[in-house]
Amino acid sequence: MHTTVEASGKGILNQQESMRKFSLTRHSPSPDLDWLIKRFWVVKWDLRGQQPFEQVVLSHPNVNMVFEKDLTRIYGITKTSDIRIIKNAGQVLGVKFKPGGFYPFWKKDISGLTGRSVSFREAFGEDVGALEADILAQEDENKMVELAERFFRERLPERDENVEEVNRIVVAIERDRDITKVDDLASRFGINKRTLQRLFGRYVGISPKWVIQRYRLHEAAEKLERGEVSDWPQLSLDLGYYDQAHFIKDFKAIIGRSPEDYIRRIGVQT
Repeated sequence: MHTTVEASGKGILNQQESMRKFSLTRHSPSPDLDWLIKRFWVVKWDLRGQQPFEQVVLSHPNVNMVFEKDLTRIYGITKTSDIRIIKNAGQVLGVKFKPGGFYPFWKKDISGLTGRSVSFREAFGEDVGALEADILAQEDENKMVELAERFFRERLPERDENVEEVNRIVVAIERDRDITKVDDLASRFGINKRTLQRLFGRYVGISPKWVIQRYRLHEAAEKLERGEVSDWPQLSLDLGYYDQAHFIKDFKAIIGRSPEDYIRRIGVQT
């Protein structure tokens, strides 16, 4: 039995509406895989007789593998927001790798996956048909996870200390709001900035500066959805921006609309 994980909904935009359209559960990996896999996630929906739903996701610095009928693929990090169209009825099983966790399987710079997806065959050199069918035929989510884990366990790579190192760094970025610059990371972890850039390019697929900015934008979107923002200049400073204009520019570039437009769209009162 895999533990169902309570996790933040950071990155899922317009959460209140989203949770009316689909269910999302998360499961922790087994101990022998938890240095590679952050969690498994299952999305189920039934929109028969309804309009398709557009879900916008602000991605994390993680590679995901998604088992979906006839569409199983490995997805690299998306630099902007990612739009998924949900329609009819179905379910998918996702594997969210830890930052750097897909590198031991891929064995190439993860930056080569950024902004794109690859087929199961390209990643693992084999057909996914039977495994995909077995996983998606299960009604019990634990059985779905067990089948996926069996696949990874049979191909378990040698332990790579760099995966653990980049995870420590990414966790620090996520949890410590005082980290707003790459210099902060280099100082805290005693790593040369150039070395840090190479490490992230190879294992995470994106720059440390991008990861810092992305987590700060996650915080901003979450605060906006909760109606907690009344002082825009202060929010900008808290997130590490020099001024409000730069924050608004980044928010709009990534999410596709200004913070105020976003608030109006989701119907939040501030």
